[in-house]
Amino acid sequence: MKKYTFLSLKTNNLPYIGEIKEEINRVLESGWFLNGENTGCLEKEVAELCRTRHAVACSNGLDALRLIFRAYIETGMMNEGNEVIVPANTYIASILAVTDNRLKPVFVEPSDLTLNLDPDKVEAAITKRTKAIMVVHLYGAACWSPLLNDLSAKYGLKIIEDNAQAIGATASCTGLSATNVTGGLGDAAGLSFYPTKNLGALGDAGMVTTNDSKIAETVRALANYGSDRRYHNICKGLNCRMDEIQAAALRVKLRHLPEITAARRERAASYHTFITNPLIRKPLPDAGAVWHQYIVRTNERDRFRLYLSDNGVETDIHYAVPPHLQPCYSEYAALNLPITERIANEVVSLPITEGTPLADIQEISQIINKFR
Repeated sequence: MKKYTFLSLKTNNLPYIGEIKEEINRVLESGWFLNGENTGCLEKEVAELCRTRHAVACSNGLDALRLIFRAYIETGMMNEGNEVIVPANTYIASILAVTDNRLKPVFVEPSDLTLNLDPDKVEAAITKRTKAIMVVHLYGAACWSPLLNDLSAKYGLKIIEDNAQAIGATASCTGLSATNVTGGLGDAAGLSFYPTKNLGALGDAGMVTTNDSKIAETVRALANYGSDRRYHNICKGLNCRMDEIQAAALRVKLRHLPEITAARRERAASYHTFITNPLIRKPLPDAGAVWHQYIVRTNERDRFRLYLSDNGVETDIHYAVPPHLQPCYSEYAALNLPITERIANEVVSLPITEGTPLADIQEISQIINKFR
């Protein structure tokens, strides 16, 4: 029986291995492993992609978000105890970044259609203590609406993007700075380059993008022990730097991001065309999405996944337990979030990476269509 692998990092990285080895060798020969040329160039290239004035490399996606909120606190724009509106349907890292800074997450339900934060539900959650809205571009689809621009202006709220899964995606409207590219829609954004991401490093790595020079300067200092220059610490910082080897590998793969995105879009379009089983709910078509995951839904998930496994198709779940039901957030367990909980019980992630042969997508679709 043929096996349809959900994800193979070896397969995905194989086309770029030669280029990556050359760049890593250059780093080794240079003897410069932190805060070097590759990191600086990568920052400029990511800023250009996201259409922001600044990009600051850091250690991972969670740290990128943590640093953003910490920078807002350090600059006096937020205070501990302030509220941040967050999507209830997200990976726990989005929430950890908020609570790590002693800010209070206020969970808002997603749209049942997009699975992203529902902008129409945000205003009802705003209080005098609200200082920010976090949007998560979940699964590679931009979460934005003109309403978010209006709410930011009306209430003076910062909008932070969790752009861990959607580098290069575009929204159907412009954000706060007249661009529609994720990472540049809000006031600041956190990016993840975890190896499984569309633009994945060879380990952990992340980035902060923003048009705010003060926030960029503060994030850069915070990530380097709180120092703005050697042995001069302006705040009580952290050690959240990206190393030169990761930056070098990412620069290689960034050059190939357009073809990676095109391949994922082609595979998503194939699923859209060939999956016809009425028992399986497909995601909405989205021309601007970059398809980090291809999520289908069924109210018989366990039986569906077992059926696919029996037919050689590997799947995953993103995410089976929402943050408010995690043991570490037991104080939120009693929240009434029925849409979030229903989504968590229905979602199934299908193989979608650029390393998955297009013929396999059609075969997987045919297997799905025979599910009864």
